[in-house]
Amino acid sequence: MKNNLNHGYDGLLIVIEGTDGSGKSTQVNLLSQYIIDRCYGCTVSEWKTSRLISGIINEAKEKNMLNTTTYSLLYAADYTDRLENEIIPALKAGFVVLMDRYIYTAYVRDSVRGHDINWVKNLYSFAPKPDLVFYLNVAPDVLIKRLIAKNGALDYFESGRDIGLSTDIYNSFEIYQKRCLDEYKKLIKEYGFIVLDGTKSQDEIHQKIKNEVEKLLNSGKIQ
Repeated sequence: MKNNLNHGYDGLLIVIEGTDGSGKSTQVNLLSQYIIDRCYGCTVSEWKTSRLISGIINEAKEKNMLNTTTYSLLYAADYTDRLENEIIPALKAGFVVLMDRYIYTAYVRDSVRGHDINWVKNLYSFAPKPDLVFYLNVAPDVLIKRLIAKNGALDYFESGRDIGLSTDIYNSFEIYQKRCLDEYKKLIKEYGFIVLDGTKSQDEIHQKIKNEVEKLLNSGKIQ
């Protein structure tokens, strides 16, 4: 394996970012299968899946116990646990690590909830730099239709109801998601996101992602 200059490990770190309903999880699954078919080791790490922390977050959400700071810190703890126990070991072993959301989700959500972006960036300052970041861009009106079709309702936190944007959950969702999109726009240029139209077909999006990943696999950064 060749040592990767981005993060110092032999593997590759690839991120797919986007809000709930953008189709990121579908694309992570498709990309994972493609990488495995190319005979590379591959593992997926999803947002809020730490065995140590995720249950605490879910319980706190159910009881509506999270203020903006505990919200930020608990998600940072979840990421830290996954980084130490899943992500870095896989990178050291030369795997391709696919992230279903990364620290940029925290940048966006925490900023919208009122935290200074520099405070949030400092909180995640130890995070390895990804080799590729894809961002699926989908407008709030499309997201609403997708999420209701999938779940039958809108999520309390994904609608920003916890920060009192509106008493109407649909209006709150629209306000919250528009603010999130504005924050993502600020990050696109700064971190070199590859922006994809999330309203295109799954196959078309996957093909574009696959083309970029193919270049990376052929670059010699991983063997």
